[in-house]
Formats: sequence, structure tokens, C-alpha cells
Amino acid sequence: MLLVSAVALVDIDGRVLLAQRPEGKSMSGLWEFPGGKIEAGETPESALIRELREELGIDTARSCLAPLSFASHHYEASDAQPAFHLLMMLFVCRRWQGRPQPIEGGTLKWVRPQHLRDYPMPDADIPLISAIQDLL
Repeated sequence: MLLVSAVALVDIDGRVLLAQRPEGKSMSGLWEFPGGKIEAGETPESALIRELREELGIDTARSCLAPLSFASHHYEASDAQPAFHLLMMLFVCRRWQGRPQPIEGGTLKWVRPQHLRDYPMPDADIPLISAIQDLL
């Protein structure tokens, strides 16, 4: 079981930030909600705050993260990775400091909620789109 925290960063215009997975990582080229693995001893919120700082160079506070939904998905084994089950908690964040930058490579894009399905995503991210669209 792989535990992951992810975020729907929502800007002042109601757009959601998507990050494209960089070359060399599994599922490279796919678009996802920013976030990452929850390390031993971390809460989902503290993991997300750490990941946003490491991956996007932005800072936010626990009080700015609102739980929205979760996804549970089993990934079959492939040449790039063994089989695993992913449990991803999705938070919404509308307040942060700094301007998101793709520190680890890849590309960032602000997307209107109604266009989220236009971007190819990992299977675990797709069910989260409806929750985001319902909120926004």
C-alpha cells in the first residue's frame, strides 16, 4: 500500500494546477495533481506541505489544506514498476506563498476545472476530477 497526499491548488481565477510527470519517472508525460508519498512519521498534511516546497517551491500551512476526496487504485506490474495499491488523499488549497515552479522538471499548467479531462492522467487521479469540478 502506497500512501500519497495530493492537492488541487486553486488560483484566484478558479483554475487548478496540473503538473506533468518528467522524463525518467514512471508514468512520465502524464498530468497529475501535485503531491507525493507520505513518509514514515508524517501526517498527510505535513507530507503535502513538504512536497509542495520540494516540487513547486511554494509554502502553505496546514490550516490552508481542506480535505476533499480520496482515490484507491491498484496498479498492475509493468516493465517500469512492480504492482502496488495506491491510496491518495486529495486536499484543496487556495492560499500559499510563492509562485509554483517545476523544480524537479516537467511542466506546470493552470487548467479550468471543465478542461481537466483533456489532459492524460494516471488512473488514480481521474476519479478525483469529479470532486474538483463539483467544488468549483
